[in-house]
Amino acid sequence: MLPLTGRPTRLCSGPSRREFLRAGGLTVGGLSLPALLRAEAEKPGRGRAKSCLLIFMDGGPSHLELWDLKPDAPVEVRGEFRPVRSSVPGVTVSELLPRTSRVMHHLAQVRSVRHGVNDHNAGTFYMLTGKHPGTDGGRGVQTDSAATFPPFGAVVAKERPVDRPVPAFVHLPEFQWNNGADIGGQKAGFLGAKYDPFEGGDPSLPGYRVPGLEPLPEVPLDRLGARDDLRQALDRAVGVRGDAAAVGRMDLFHRKAVEIVTSGDARTAFDLSREPARVREWYGTDPGSDRGLEARKFGGLPHIGQTFLLARRLIESGVRLVTVMTGRRIDQAWDTHRDHFGLMRRALCPPFDRAFAALLTDMRDRGLLDETLVVVMGEFGRTPKVGQVTSGAGATANGRDHWPYCYTVLFAGAGVPGGAVYGSSDRTAAYPSENPVGPEDVAATVYAALGIDPALELRDGQDRPHTLCTGQPIRALLG
Repeated sequence: MLPLTGRPTRLCSGPSRREFLRAGGLTVGGLSLPALLRAEAEKPGRGRAKSCLLIFMDGGPSHLELWDLKPDAPVEVRGEFRPVRSSVPGVTVSELLPRTSRVMHHLAQVRSVRHGVNDHNAGTFYMLTGKHPGTDGGRGVQTDSAATFPPFGAVVAKERPVDRPVPAFVHLPEFQWNNGADIGGQKAGFLGAKYDPFEGGDPSLPGYRVPGLEPLPEVPLDRLGARDDLRQALDRAVGVRGDAAAVGRMDLFHRKAVEIVTSGDARTAFDLSREPARVREWYGTDPGSDRGLEARKFGGLPHIGQTFLLARRLIESGVRLVTVMTGRRIDQAWDTHRDHFGLMRRALCPPFDRAFAALLTDMRDRGLLDETLVVVMGEFGRTPKVGQVTSGAGATANGRDHWPYCYTVLFAGAGVPGGAVYGSSDRTAAYPSENPVGPEDVAATVYAALGIDPALELRDGQDRPHTLCTGQPIRALLG
């Protein structure tokens, strides 16, 4: 095991990683979309990401058991697992991630993310939008509405539309649910249903069919096209008498839906049967688990391997942003306030480690990492002390409860300096000790990497202005 010395690790180009990360990075100007696309073509180092894969570890993964281990801390802090060497000299990860340890040179870690929202739904909304959820009912935003701020995918779908008949924004495998509602930050909010994600479903299920992608059996594709032509003619006639602009907006939405349903490109992108068996097995296949058993009752993550593989196919097909929920709908899988160490060892880390390492390696081999930003985050981390109670979730003596005051977010691809570590936590991973980062800054970094000005003004349904992001990009992470 490589000891953590505290000395800065040198990059190949000369300066230490710490010196490099303090040097600053990139600014993104306030450009209109056409100007931005021209700038992207002329200056490939600025906003170089053409797409984004957002991996959301719903429930709040433990940074202390994954990325930011504290082997010299008291036993109630350091827990049961050892740090091991990674592919980056001087950087260790958990022994639970042996495959991921070999691809850490692709990943930059931000170990000083913090906020004060201790609720799953509100915390997820905060991280997926970069906007504080407020205190609605004392807990903040719990679910999306026509008034809530849009998430990354909806904004990207609006500002960076795709030029082929595939969805711009896809959500896998399904909308995450908690406390009686779909969690906030998953749908388009005030941007409207036009920018909602396409919900792809669980590709690991036997007989998987993409929800909504197949036309009704009694409507052949040629007849569907004819019906669309007729509907457009009727809409034009109605537009002469009424609100032509509204009809035009509706027509655009409908036309896009027809293009997707009738598109061979879209159906091909979702068809995992085109992948060789060895590739599907490399990512991880479901051995026939009891899918009625929650991950937090040792049901594991049977969907994760094939979902990551589908995400890679979608990025390759031209989808702008894919969000992958790594937990299961019936629970927040990474919410390990009971049986923490057993769940991490048996149910959660083995399938995640296999699928994540395969995904990064596969994306590198296919050249997708050059222009795809990969982001790995949760809504918060876990308590620095085992058995510490911070919520009403029922934490036990062998669990770690919610902890939003310090945790880790990962970035890779699109020029991100692999192997870098930005910021740091204190000796118990309880609070940032250097370069604290908020959800607003994470959001600004994502948007800047995608060539979208964080200061962009969005308009809601009442034509009220909203600044896209109030944070500052982590410039050292932008290539």
